[in-house]
Amino acid sequence: MGNPRQPAPRDYPGVVATLVAILAVLLPGGLAFSVHRYLNGPAPITGVALSATATTSEPARPSPGKKASRDTPISDDEFGDWNFRMGGVAFKARRVSGWTYDSCAPVDRQGVLAENGCERAVQLAYSAYSGHLTAVQVILAFPSDKAAKATATRLASSSRGVKWRRDKVLDAYVYGRIRSGAIGRYVVYTAVTADKTAQAKAARFHRHLQADHLNYFVFRDANVTG
Repeated sequence: MGNPRQPAPRDYPGVVATLVAILAVLLPGGLAFSVHRYLNGPAPITGVALSATATTSEPARPSPGKKASRDTPISDDEFGDWNFRMGGVAFKARRVSGWTYDSCAPVDRQGVLAENGCERAVQLAYSAYSGHLTAVQVILAFPSDKAAKATATRLASSSRGVKWRRDKVLDAYVYGRIRSGAIGRYVVYTAVTADKTAQAKAARFHRHLQADHLNYFVFRDANVTG
C-alpha cells in the first residue's frame, strides 16, 4: 500500500482555486470548520489528558499513494506509511494498522455521528520516532458538507464523540492531544501521544499530519467546497 496521492488532474485551475480556499480553511476565521477550543478528554492514560485543538499549519500537497476519486468510497488502503516533505519540513511515520467500516457505528460513541448521517469511516494507526510517538486517525464521510461541519462543531464540545483505538497509542505520555476539523464532506480526527523522547517534535508532527490528510481530500475530491 502506498501513501495518499492526488487523482489524475482533471481541472488544474480548479485545484489551484481550491488550494487558495484551503489556506483560508486552515487559518482562524477560515471557510471550513476547525476546532479552536482545548478540551479535557477521557484520561485512561496517566500524563497529560488528551484534548482537542485546532489545525493551524499550512496545507500540504498529499504524498504519492493509491489513486482514489470522489466517486470511490473511502478506504484505509488509500493511506500507507506517511512520508511528508514541504520545504525544509519533513516527517515520516509507519502505518501500523488500518480499518475500513461500512458504517460509522463502530466509531460512534455518543450517537453524534449517526445524528448527522455519517456514512462510512476509516481508522488508521501510525508509529514514529521508533515508537516514541503514536497517532490514531479517524476519517469520516458524510452525505454533505453541512453534515460534516455540524459533526465537527459537536466534536468541539466533546472529545468523547468518537470511539478510537486507544490500544494503539502510548500507555503513558507527556504529549497527548486531539485535533479535529472538516473539509468538504469529510471530518478528520487525529489523536497523537508522545513520550519525552519525541515530545519536542509532537506538536508540529500532529499539525502537519492533520493538515496533510485534510488536504488529501482537496485533491481526491477536486470539487470539494469549504
